[in-house]
Amino acid sequence: MPPLLRPRAASALVLLAAVVVALTVLVLRDRGEPGPSGTGGRAVSGPVDVPSGVFTGSDEKGVGRLADLQRWLGGASLTVGHTYLPGDRWSNIEGHAELFEPWARWKEERPGRLFVLNVPLLDRSEESLPDEEVRAGLGRGAAGEFDRHFRVLGERLVAHRLGDAILVLGWEMNGTTYSHRCGPDPETWQRYWRRVVGVLRAVPGQRFRFDFTVSRGRDAVEWPRCYPGDGYVDIIGMDAYDQPAGLGFDGQVTEELGLADHVRFAAAHGKPVSYPEWGLFRNGDNPEYVRGMFDWFARHRPAYQTFTDYCPHGVWQCPDNPESAEVVRAGL
Repeated sequence: MPPLLRPRAASALVLLAAVVVALTVLVLRDRGEPGPSGTGGRAVSGPVDVPSGVFTGSDEKGVGRLADLQRWLGGASLTVGHTYLPGDRWSNIEGHAELFEPWARWKEERPGRLFVLNVPLLDRSEESLPDEEVRAGLGRGAAGEFDRHFRVLGERLVAHRLGDAILVLGWEMNGTTYSHRCGPDPETWQRYWRRVVGVLRAVPGQRFRFDFTVSRGRDAVEWPRCYPGDGYVDIIGMDAYDQPAGLGFDGQVTEELGLADHVRFAAAHGKPVSYPEWGLFRNGDNPEYVRGMFDWFARHRPAYQTFTDYCPHGVWQCPDNPESAEVVRAGL
């Protein structure tokens, strides 16, 4: 389940790597568009015409909440179902019928629906493991020690008619929240990602797409350092919450490795973008941020976007954001 806090801890970087990343960002910026959103406080005139969903909970009940949510939205039909595998132990990362089967039935109810699944790359996912332990885990994964767990996951997804899922592997790896973080050893992290993709692509009957999703901004390490290569990525995503306090939406666009750099990076690699997680956070009930995000989606046509709906990020399950709620209802 996505955490409530997105720490921005900085870590020491090798000087040469930092220079390379900085030059990459400058080159991307020199390409011009896209720039600031230029929302100007405009009203959302109607639903954004991109595949859209709302995350309502990681458990199997999450899919059951969608019917009530769609009624609250005025009958809108959400086309993206999004959930997360627990990362506490490997048996949960392999997935279970209790989670997959309700989503498979939801997906089959209407053609064209997408199923998006966040997949931890290491167990004890949110136990604040030290860098040394993370580095060792990445090395073991890159050497193939965990292949069997991902093979089981792929086979179970295919068996439950979810063989065309979008898999968000090791999300927000540029931060410090998860044990699958990239910072302790970016090169080994890349090798591990490539190995996992290879295992999952070898599962008979699969048509998975793989989403490399970062957290917005620099965070603990520049996220381009973690990119595993175009042959192993289908979508380049960004989790983009309304933070830090006091930073307006246009600042979120133009900040280093923010929304604009993300779109430029994806275009340079020939990949579509996505926004698996976004929502309110440190700036409270902020309808201008929501309008800015919907305008951004309309301009840049992501493969999909899913709004996070629980406090403090959401509007349906969270009564603290009534002004933003009205914008969400208009945009979805």
